[in-house]
Amino acid sequence: MPSQAPRDAAVIDIGSNSVRLVVYRLEGRAIWTVFNEKVLAGLGRDLAKTGRLSPDGVIQTLQALKRFRAVLEAVNPAETFVVATAAARDAQDGPDFIARVKAEAGFTVRVLTGEEEAHYAAVGVLAGAPDATGVVGDLGGASLELIRLSSTGAGKGVTLPLGPFSLASASGGPNGSLGGGLSGGFDGERVRRLTRERIAAVAADFRTDTFHAVGGAWRNLALLHMRLSGYPLHVVHQYEIPAAEAVEAARLVSHQSKSSLERIEGMSKKRSETLPYAAVVLEILIEQLGLKRIEISAFGVREGLLFEAMPPRVRGLDPLVEGCTALGARQGISDDLGPALETWIAPAFRALAPLFGERDETLISAACRLSDVGARLHPDHRADLVFEQVLRAPIAGQSHAERCFLAVAAHARHATNFNPPELATLERLLSPAQLKRARALGATIRLACDLSGRSPSLLAHSRLTLDKNHLTLAAEPGFADLLLGEQTSKRANTAAQHLGLKPKIITG
Repeated sequence: MPSQAPRDAAVIDIGSNSVRLVVYRLEGRAIWTVFNEKVLAGLGRDLAKTGRLSPDGVIQTLQALKRFRAVLEAVNPAETFVVATAAARDAQDGPDFIARVKAEAGFTVRVLTGEEEAHYAAVGVLAGAPDATGVVGDLGGASLELIRLSSTGAGKGVTLPLGPFSLASASGGPNGSLGGGLSGGFDGERVRRLTRERIAAVAADFRTDTFHAVGGAWRNLALLHMRLSGYPLHVVHQYEIPAAEAVEAARLVSHQSKSSLERIEGMSKKRSETLPYAAVVLEILIEQLGLKRIEISAFGVREGLLFEAMPPRVRGLDPLVEGCTALGARQGISDDLGPALETWIAPAFRALAPLFGERDETLISAACRLSDVGARLHPDHRADLVFEQVLRAPIAGQSHAERCFLAVAAHARHATNFNPPELATLERLLSPAQLKRARALGATIRLACDLSGRSPSLLAHSRLTLDKNHLTLAAEPGFADLLLGEQTSKRANTAAQHLGLKPKIITG
């Protein structure tokens, strides 16, 4: 079972471009999005030109917040965080706006400082990828927050006026007109010059190999890169782009007309206006920070707020294992089966050469906790349905290759014949050895489940060992009959074949 009783929490994020309500189900360390509504209100659209919030943006934001109030009164989450970022922070009329939010929508808003915004963005990245290091960049409508991540956590951050609205107004005419802005056309060379000037002052402090990109514009850029490269797994979280390819995609976007961008599937009109600015900022960051790879994070400030509010013991748990535990607990039959399988399988698999470095044992733990996900599904379709769910489950803390590994293991746990729905995806993202190991793990989980009748207590009376020649099953005195039967022999033979071993069953 998850390490804490499930509960709901909500975050309202009043940004420079969007205002959003997200309701989450928290199951221990696992964070699930259960409701997500966004309005691209453009609150900070006029900020760089007038120093004030957009009047239309204020009206749209207040309307959205009143609706969010009605939703939250019905949902009644255990806790609600309401925060505002750059627009409300920097605008002359920001305090008046915050007062109106309190009077008209009933929310007390916490206006984050630039450093706080950077901090929560970094903590959010760590919530989704606990081993992340490098630099986090959170691009909003008005600002870019940069913060360094190390093995000790988040460092000190900075805020730069590099959001699309800031760049658009600043790149206008001498009187601050929007000649180069969102409504007046995109001047790529001028935006590049401004971006270089603004990053240059801090570039030396943020040079790194890995850049963790946070923000809707960069997520859209990643989705576009997926389409251009024919990438088969459309999961944006922890999607990696080599720096050279990211520059190519960014330059392509920055040279597209607005109408061309609007024709891209899933691209909204408002997002197509801001995407060229985001593309140029990413291009210049790659140039000035010496980046080698971009990793997209679907987690950011909102998840950072939730994660920091968790007890330290819970924050220290692995998000992948916790997410798989929660998924298995919801759809499975036995809460204790996953840990029992791990206890039975993991010591034996330590005899094998690692294929994911230090992550092998975590993947075994996660796969064992997914063993029962298909319990309530029709047996004729169980393997394929579980495969699809595991491959795309919104569970944090896993690379795309690890997603594929777990999906293969889940499929093999339910089917002897290996004919998964997306074999080409697996062959692109996994090495032949990783693919074979995943099948072996799934087959071993199937052996354990069938051997014990999915009873953790009965499984504990048997033992699995691997050596260079054999997969060996043995039982404690008085439990030898557990190992008898044609099905046990068949399952042991399948698992051994995937491991390149011979089965040995000791019944006497």
